[in-house]
Amino acid sequence: MKHIPLFVMLLVLMACSQTQVSHTDTAKIVVESFYEKKNTTLKKHTTDDSYASFMSIQNVMAPGDPEVSNSNFKVLNETSDGETAWVQFSSAYAEKPETFKLVMKDGKWLVTEKGLKEKSPF
Repeated sequence: MKHIPLFVMLLVLMACSQTQVSHTDTAKIVVESFYEKKNTTLKKHTTDDSYASFMSIQNVMAPGDPEVSNSNFKVLNETSDGETAWVQFSSAYAEKPETFKLVMKDGKWLVTEKGLKEKSPF
């Protein structure tokens, strides 16, 4: 009987460690955490440079619209070639579609900065 809680905890940890978030799910997490100012989550799903950029934008933005309770995140286009992915999406937070570049780092998708002359595939 004493071993049941330990066994349950072990199963939960194993299930969590095997879950990999897709590049499209990562894009959604980043968009929502940015606009909801959940900066710990934002940092977890972005590269250091990208996180710094998001923070500088977030610091000069007006507070979010309290009426927008759902991001309405919708993937419009996405592509992946193993280590790099691109996700074009729309959301309730922006009038025009946006595009994120993501890179695989340590088995995890992270939103990163686009290169100076780099263009998205869309």
